Amino acid sequence: MHTSTHASHYLRGIVYKKTIGNYVVHAGERVITCAISPRLRKELIYPIADPGSLSHIVRSVRDIKTVDPVAVGDEVSFIDTLDGSGLIVEVLPRRNRLARVNPGTKKIEQVVVANLDQVVPIFAAAQPEPKWNLLDRYLASAESLGLASLICITKLDLLDGDMCQFAEVETYRNIGYPVILTSAATGLGMDEFRVALQGRVSVFIGKSGVGKTSLLNAIQPGLGLRVNEVSQATEKGKHTTTNLAMFPLDAGGSVVDTPGMREFGLWDVNKDDLAQLFPEMRPWVGNCRFGLDCTHTHEPGCAIRRAVENGQVSQRRYLSYLRLREG
Repeated sequence: MHTSTHASHYLRGIVYKKTIGNYVVHAGERVITCAISPRLRKELIYPIADPGSLSHIVRSVRDIKTVDPVAVGDEVSFIDTLDGSGLIVEVLPRRNRLARVNPGTKKIEQVVVANLDQVVPIFAAAQPEPKWNLLDRYLASAESLGLASLICITKLDLLDGDMCQFAEVETYRNIGYPVILTSAATGLGMDEFRVALQGRVSVFIGKSGVGKTSLLNAIQPGLGLRVNEVSQATEKGKHTTTNLAMFPLDAGGSVVDTPGMREFGLWDVNKDDLAQLFPEMRPWVGNCRFGLDCTHTHEPGCAIRRAVENGQVSQRRYLSYLRLREG
């Protein structure tokens, strides 16, 4: 890519990695380490009046309400300072975002990854046993942010042919969620999984010990090790996401791991809207005796509870809904 000798020559790129104060931006074949302009940490507030008359007078400046204005996956404009580094001056509008409440005391949003195509919850078939209610929380969070989910169950080789506990897999497939059963040890499902990641920006979520490293190595040799190096640095940071990286896949697309992320989303969701985040409950919302005022917990004439009794909504998923309501 041609770079002008003029310092204000704007380039565009995608943020692939961030550590405190540093952002690694990929722009075509180039990889540039950037700082961010202090302006991005401020929000300019204009007077509320006829936009035509006062648009250029800034009334005040306030700190923005996010932990960091730049996230991995963001498309940014930056100035090439010609000494091998750059300065990010603008974050282009995001298609979507994976966000959570900042683990600190202030209730502010932390955008973890921007412009993604799918959230990939990863659970082991055994060792550790899958916690389906945690999967329900991940899926509801993804729904609240308008993100597609792809469920990956790994370590299938540890099941010893006992598939009865896997009736739950059919529950998710019937709802419409894609589920891929894999084993890095035997290669089961790996081709299907590779194809599902191809050309897409995927974010892996799952607890440590579920087998993400083996899975990543099976997708692309050495990938697990590279992801792990970043993840361990992040884990030491008390479940912050100050160290985060996106890794390009040889077949196209990229993967981001989110170590230590206990939860995401669901922080700006009204309890009364929770049933909408369970796709199988949506058809019944509004059909209860008390209409949209029904909490689906105890009211007579509740269409969702009737659907549970009739086997149209899974009893276990309904219990997950109640758990999320409690909160």
